[in-house]
Amino acid sequence: MFGLRKRYILSVNNLPLPTVGLCQRAAMEPGVCFLSLLILLHNSLANESEESRLIKYLFTNYDSKARPSKGIDDVVPVSLKLTLTNLIDLNEKEETLTTNVWVQIAWQDDRLTWNETEYGGMPLVQVPHDMMWLPEIVLENNIDGNFEVAYYANVLVHSTGYIYWLPPAIFRSTCSIEITYFPFDWQNCSLVFRSKTYSANDIDLHLVADDETGLPFDQVDIDREAFTENGEWAIMHRPARKIVNPKYSKEDLRYQEIVFILIIQRKPLFYIINIIVPCVLISSLVVLVYFLPAKAGGQKCTVSISVLLAQTVFLFLIAQMIPETSLSVPLIGKYLMFVMFVSTLIVLSCVIVLNVSLRSPSTHTLSSKVKHMLLEVLPQFIHLRVEPCDEGEETPRERRRSSLGIMLKAEEYVLKKPRSELMFERQRERHGMRREPDGYRADGFDVGVTTTLYRNLAQCAPEIKDCVDACNFITQNTKDDNATGAEMENWVLIGKVLDVLCFWVALPLFVLGTLAIFLMGHFNAVPEHPFK
Repeated sequence: MFGLRKRYILSVNNLPLPTVGLCQRAAMEPGVCFLSLLILLHNSLANESEESRLIKYLFTNYDSKARPSKGIDDVVPVSLKLTLTNLIDLNEKEETLTTNVWVQIAWQDDRLTWNETEYGGMPLVQVPHDMMWLPEIVLENNIDGNFEVAYYANVLVHSTGYIYWLPPAIFRSTCSIEITYFPFDWQNCSLVFRSKTYSANDIDLHLVADDETGLPFDQVDIDREAFTENGEWAIMHRPARKIVNPKYSKEDLRYQEIVFILIIQRKPLFYIINIIVPCVLISSLVVLVYFLPAKAGGQKCTVSISVLLAQTVFLFLIAQMIPETSLSVPLIGKYLMFVMFVSTLIVLSCVIVLNVSLRSPSTHTLSSKVKHMLLEVLPQFIHLRVEPCDEGEETPRERRRSSLGIMLKAEEYVLKKPRSELMFERQRERHGMRREPDGYRADGFDVGVTTTLYRNLAQCAPEIKDCVDACNFITQNTKDDNATGAEMENWVLIGKVLDVLCFWVALPLFVLGTLAIFLMGHFNAVPEHPFK
């Protein structure tokens, strides 16, 4: 009696407001109110007893460790379906895929059937999972060793014996990363489910049948209302299929498995803006070193090596993103290695051009064939105008040097002609007896004036010999210096020609190499039919 009263008090506290108002209005008639409450309490206890009685009926002799099969050789069909709600992350470094999913598992248990009319028309009942037999389907390729689901929801049991279980889970599965075309890549990630207890002789795994067609629902389901789009990856294909491994026997747990595949493609905009564009812009600076003078080899090498060091920084950033594998080299890594190779060649060419530009006759001899090839033939192919310095040309400097021939001839007159002969020549000139030459010498000097100069030199002091020797020495050194300067200037022109030639080789190499490498990623498209 005390227990009944206690339940009565609890029921009153839980009554809806209209019932409480009815009791308040019937406060003057306690008997009527008490009778009404007893009726409501009876209905509530009747409803609770129907579910409790059903559960008691179903699980009185139920063994949760035994398979729901009539015979020992019978196989229990178990259907699976995967609903994806969020593609959380794909960690390329750790090669793990994190997903938020709902795993739908259904099977038939004839031990859990009842007549709905005997239990108040109740079509289904919710049962805690630990009271039921479960096929123990787990994610085989998990990365953290957690084979269980995130939350063990109740199991729905229908009156026909159809069991429906929909637990949520956050899975961290392995996903082998193919980095060949990074960052224009696509990945093939799988979620492999199999029973960790029952073999193919005990249960038969298959995909859930489609409600409309009746065919197996052979893809990962996506709840459009609850699905959250990933900012880095786009899901291109999501097929599902049952895999039977014939190399294993049916007693082996690896004989059958359900595989849900996610083929995802990377959205490369982030990497284009933050890595590829800065890398290409910095790499293009290495070609601009050829616009510096050919003799500025130190500055050229400094610019090239600076670009080379900048590429190592990008290479380090890429190494932090991709897995440590030797199976393949990423596309951006290939480009960085290509630019480093081109930068090394440019540094080498700058050193060679600087070495050629600083050559001199004392260390190297410029042959006529090399001079003809590099200063006359090659500039025509690269559309470069070059005027080589020729020692035989009459330049203003050389015409000025020709007047020094007077000093050379003066030495002969001083040393070889006596004074008496010079005196007779002077008298002959006074009396008009001097024989006029045919005109002027080929060098443009008047012979008579020159002869007079020679005679006057003979009358000078003996110290004139030392002056003539000094002039001869200066003349010879001037000739040698002019010849050396002309040849050194030719070496500088050769260095300039080689510099322009290297520019026209490096520029197409850099442009074509850049286009070829990144076009490889453009043509790396996701296949339209993943299983073909």
